[in-house]
Amino acid sequence: MLYVPLTDMESWRSLLTDPGKHWVERFSAFELAHSWTQIPKSKFPSAVQQLFIDSGSDVFRKLEPLAMFPEHPVYLDTKQAPSQNDLFVLARNAHDLMTIMVEGKVNETFGPTVADWLKEASDGKMRRLQFLLDELNLRDIDNIKIHSQRYQLLHRTASALLEAKRHHARHAVVLVHSFSDRSAGLLDYQSFLALYGIEGKAGAISGPLHINGIDLWFGWLADHKSFEDRQGMAKPESI
Repeated sequence: MLYVPLTDMESWRSLLTDPGKHWVERFSAFELAHSWTQIPKSKFPSAVQQLFIDSGSDVFRKLEPLAMFPEHPVYLDTKQAPSQNDLFVLARNAHDLMTIMVEGKVNETFGPTVADWLKEASDGKMRRLQFLLDELNLRDIDNIKIHSQRYQLLHRTASALLEAKRHHARHAVVLVHSFSDRSAGLLDYQSFLALYGIEGKAGAISGPLHINGIDLWFGWLADHKSFEDRQGMAKPESI
């Protein structure tokens, strides 16, 4: 896969499937791009950095991003319908590599439930679901519980693990960067983590789980003040 360096927010915008529809303030694509492009090189956004510090884990100490890939596709069981991740960050701490899949949210949901996604399911969908359950170590979970989950959370998490395997990284992180002032989607996130017996809290890192030799972490960053702060810093027009 060929990667082209991004120079500004406009080059990030060009990667979107429908720039005209999704590139609007207070929508996740714009807010995520603004947050992650207004930072010095080799740094995380300050709110992200603080989340890592507050985790108290040595894994997130001295963590620095090596490369960032917006709108990053990860192929699953086939080369069709990849998981289109908002942002993939390859990072490194003092000892190991880490893959971070960042999912930006404002008031959007995590999409259809597995049950809705499976309506009139083809054989291909059934094979994909089995692939995801195998990768996520969820094959023994009751179908009723699986079918009530949001499908996006399954393939985003699998993306983090698959890229960790591809890069020989020891750690993988699924990070929800939420700009919602009402924590939209948090209950779905918590329901998914509950499959693993983990409590998902807003403003916290959860984990790790140990899946196929990889330490899997989850994080929910509540960053709804970002937009308000930006508006407050806006300079008045010249008279």
